[in-house]
Amino acid sequence: MAATTSHIQPQTIQPTIQHQIDAVRRFNRFYTRAIGTLQAGLLDSPLTLPEARVLYEIATRDQPTASEIAIALDLDLGYLSRILRAFEARLLIKRRTSPDDGRRSHLTLTKTGQKQFATLDLRSNEQVNEMIQPFSPDQRTRLVQAMSTIESMLSDPSPRPSPPYILRPHRPGDMGWVVQRHGFLYAEEYGWDERFEALVARITADFIDHLDPLRERCWIADRNDERLGCVFLVQDTKDPDTARLRLLLVEPTARGLGLGGTLIRECTRFARHTGYRKITLWTNSILDTARRLYQREGYRLIAEEPHQSFGKDLIGQNWELTL
Repeated sequence: MAATTSHIQPQTIQPTIQHQIDAVRRFNRFYTRAIGTLQAGLLDSPLTLPEARVLYEIATRDQPTASEIAIALDLDLGYLSRILRAFEARLLIKRRTSPDDGRRSHLTLTKTGQKQFATLDLRSNEQVNEMIQPFSPDQRTRLVQAMSTIESMLSDPSPRPSPPYILRPHRPGDMGWVVQRHGFLYAEEYGWDERFEALVARITADFIDHLDPLRERCWIADRNDERLGCVFLVQDTKDPDTARLRLLLVEPTARGLGLGGTLIRECTRFARHTGYRKITLWTNSILDTARRLYQREGYRLIAEEPHQSFGKDLIGQNWELTL
């Protein structure tokens, strides 16, 4: 009888996608080497990577069951059972029969297991500290944000509550971000040239130079030290009873969270509390999403006029909200 050879049928993959696949695989190889997961013992310990992960789950959960750990780590129960038996033989864990269900056991670390975990945890902290120590604070922030993005995008895609964001006052470094993100996003999405970035730079400089903290405000939307958006409310230079809403921006990664409406409503709330009688703003007809948000808040279109700015033919619009 002739031997049968099975072949994996090659799948046709577009060159662009193949390039992205290669990049992800290259990163995986790099990172597993960087954190030493290919070594026989993780961080000079007698534990393999799967064993270390199981030990971590037992140490950081409140008396978990084997099923809970299997679900958390997506491990085969048979494979997990072998790890747990090895832990028991090395006196790292102990089992306690559940008072609610005699078929279930709760797992805890023994003193030996606690000592093993503490050593592993300390070495892990030292390893990461050594890895990121050469970077500047800004570089470390960018690294953590990039890792957070990877984790978020590759996590279970099932619906879940979005992480909360906060609205905070501006602080050093924020104005540079406002200018850079406006310049980049409007060039990317609408083809505007660097003259728009220059305009935003002048607006932010005037805001800092002439800020009246009792009547003017900048809000930065922040989630885990990642800026998601911004808006400014300033006093009109000709009418002290009128406020101007300026520089509303929402990052693409934050769109769909309702952040734009929240920023606009915060301007309305602050303006009413401060005693303004109305809010005005200038925008362009091409900015459809922003215009819908203004309409939803109650703004009315007062006037519009064609103009040529930022390398484009545009229709400028003045909107007004009576408070």
